[in-house]
Parts: sequence; C-alpha cells; structure tokens
Amino acid sequence: MTTAAATTAVPRPEKLPVWLKATHGLGSIAYGVKDNGFSTFLLLFYNQVIGLDAGIVGTAIMVALIADAFVDPVIGELTDRTRSRWGRRLPWLYIAPVPLAIAWMLLWHPPEMSDSMTVAWLIGFAIIVRSLVSCCEVPSVAIVPELTADYDERTIVMRYRFLFGWGGGLLILLLAYGVFFGGEKGLVDPDGYGPYALTGALMMLGAVVISAAGQHRRIAVSNLADVKPVMTLGHILRDMRETLSNRAFLWLIFAALFGFVNQGITFSMTNYLLGFFWQLTQGEMIAYVFLLFGSMIAAFLLVAPLSARLGKRDGAVVAGAIALFVNSGMYFAWIQDVFPGLPGKPSAAVMFALVFISNSFSIMLMILSSSMMADVVEASQSETGRRSEGLFFAGYFFMQKCATGVGIFIAGLILSFAAFPAAAKPGEISNTILGNLALGYMVAVLVIGILGLIVMRRFPISRADHEARIAILGGAARADPDASGAHP
Repeated sequence: MTTAAATTAVPRPEKLPVWLKATHGLGSIAYGVKDNGFSTFLLLFYNQVIGLDAGIVGTAIMVALIADAFVDPVIGELTDRTRSRWGRRLPWLYIAPVPLAIAWMLLWHPPEMSDSMTVAWLIGFAIIVRSLVSCCEVPSVAIVPELTADYDERTIVMRYRFLFGWGGGLLILLLAYGVFFGGEKGLVDPDGYGPYALTGALMMLGAVVISAAGQHRRIAVSNLADVKPVMTLGHILRDMRETLSNRAFLWLIFAALFGFVNQGITFSMTNYLLGFFWQLTQGEMIAYVFLLFGSMIAAFLLVAPLSARLGKRDGAVVAGAIALFVNSGMYFAWIQDVFPGLPGKPSAAVMFALVFISNSFSIMLMILSSSMMADVVEASQSETGRRSEGLFFAGYFFMQKCATGVGIFIAGLILSFAAFPAAAKPGEISNTILGNLALGYMVAVLVIGILGLIVMRRFPISRADHEARIAILGGAARADPDASGAHP
C-alpha cells in the first residue's frame, strides 16, 4: 500500500437506509430510457421508417458509440477532480439533464435531406446524446462506492440502480407497444416516434434531477478545501493510465466486453425477433414487457442471496452460464423444429417462460459485475493512493459503449446474412430467412458469451480480499490525523 493511500479516506462499511438506495437508483431511469431507444428502436427507426439500409445504420451507430466512448474517461476524470461547495458529483447531475433532453428530441427528428446527411445526423446526435447521458450516469454511479464500503451492501445498492434502470426502459417500452405504436402501422408508424421521443426526454430530465435533489443532503459536502496541485496534461494522463492499469479492473472490463457485445446484439434485434421470428401480437408484446419487468423483480430478489452464497465472481459466472444456454437453447430448438407450436406460430407461453429464466439470470450477471467494479476502487486505492470512482466507472462505460456498438454492428451483419427484407411484414417471411436469422443470432451470442465467462473467472477480488483491504485502508486513515473526507 502506498503512503498516499493512508491519507485517503474510505467510506464506512455501513448499511444504508432504503430511501437513500431507492432515491439513488432513480437516476438510472435516464440510462434505461436511453438504452431502450438505442438498443431497441434506433436501428428499426432509421432502417424501416427513414429508409436507410440496415447494414449502414448498424455501422453508423457503431461508429457513433465508439467515438462517443472516448469521451467517457475524460468525464470520469473531470468528475473526480471537480471541486464545488456540493462536492464532486452533484454539479454534473443538475446541469447535464437539460441539454440531454433537447438532444434526445433532435435524434428522433432528422430533417428531410440526403441519405449521407441523415447518416451524419444520426452519428452526430448519437454521440451528443450518449455523452450527455454519461455526464449524468458516470457521476451518479460513482457515488455508490462513496456511500458504503460494505461488500454486500454495494450489490444491494446496485440492484436498485438496475431496478429503476430497467423499470424506466420497460415503462417507455410499454408505452411504445401499447400507446405510441398501437395503430395499424405498428412500430413503423412515423407519427409514433414524436410522442416516444418527448416522453423519453421528460423521463430522463425528471429522473436525474429528482434523484440528485433527493440525495442532496447526504452527498452535498463541500470539497473546495481539497485542492490538488496544478498538474499538466501529461501528469493527468499518467495518473489515468496508472489507475486504469489495475489488474482487477482489466480482467473485469475484458469479461464485460463480451457480455455487452451480446447485449448489443440482443437488444438491437429485439423487435425483429419478437415481431417477425416469434410473431407476437400487440397484446403479447405488451405482456412481454411485463414479463421483462417480472424478470427484473426476480433478479432483484435473488441476486443478494446468490452473491452471499457464491461470492460476486462465481455468482456472476453461474448466472451468466444459465442465461446464455437457456437463451441459445430456444433458437436451437426452433432450428431443430422441436419448439412447441411448430410448424406454425411458436408457442408464446413456452417462449415467455424461457425468456423469464434467461433474462433474470442475465440481469443478475450485470448487477454483480457492476458491484465488482465498486470493489475495484479500493484495490486501486491501495496501489495508487487515489480514489478514482468516476474514472473507473467511466472506463467501464467506455468499454460498454464500444462493445454495444460492435454488438449493433454484428446485428446488422446477421440481418444482412439472413437477407432480411426491408418493409417486411410479420408472417410473410420465409422459413429459410428466419432459420438463417436464428442460426446467426444463436452462434454469435453463444460463442461470445462463453468467451466472456471464461475471462470472468480470472477476476481476482473475493469477499475476504475486499474486507481485508478495507480494514487496512480504514486503519491507516484513522491513524493519520490529517486524513480528510470521512463520510458523514
């Protein structure tokens, strides 16, 4: 442990009140709304409504996400270095939501122009929107390791973030399927995207501001006196490189890379799979949204016991393996012509049951991975003497955006491989095209998912490691009378 680590305060390993965990989690609604738009509707909107080629749209979104991802580490480092009478995080949470809401509206309202200019509009506003979401999400999630150092409590806090994030995304999805796109044209109705965009903008703005205001008394602690020496850009970049070279961090983001590629593939193909492959009716689409929320509740209830029994790493590997093989198994059964309901429309009831299992364990994997990232903070602090919550989570989002962009790009390739037609109608797609779609999707997620789980096994921080490290850091900070920043 470095000498500097002894003078850097660590939070107490305390249990937090439910109201604080819920208020904190509320802010992730913005992330859920954004994810719903980018992963579920954006490819469909620019392909089927605007009329751009699916492969071009997938490539454009990938370019935008990767370009935007390089902004995240900068945002993380800036939030770690922010000095204000309200501390490091709150100024960001009060300022960023307003331009975010405006940029979100513009993303879904491209003016009439050439295809090349429309692609440029998509790339530009995709970068702006996701950068502004990062200005909200990075400081918000960076608060988690500052609230408590307790190994299990961090998982519980993270599950509230996922509850609200998924809840926000599913709420707007429910409104989309049941209200905005309830007419004859369905998801390709241009008139539905205006209300969809406006509702999303208001949800993001309101959630972030209310969450920040609700946590204000707890985290609004002036750090104006915490003045760091003026550093050159070279010093800052050297600090960032040293921090992000932490071994536990590298293993975790490498494993998560595979998971988020799969998430990008799955989310961006959701409407294609539900509407054309599984041939769900509007009523079944609405029921599907409630099913997803039910799987979130199941994950919310089961993730803490799973983590307590197996630890975060092993719990994540088990959850990921179950999710992966159940999800892939559905499409393998269809290809083998043994899925219930075939020939004809596949059984929605059986598909719903399998999705419930797969999605519940997939969410548990994501919750545990995020909680593991919080534990990386102290592992790095013991080496560098710095608490870099914002930088670590920004690095995590950097990887997530790159991976999601790659996933959306792969989804476009799968659609091209299957020769999926434009302006398609459910029930009129040949079994050959659907079979190619299922095969491409199944092989992609299975191979990528298995690689991710193999890498996840290398994450080095266990419960015992974390608790021993907290004891050492806490003891060193208490022994130093000049240590500052103790948690209120």
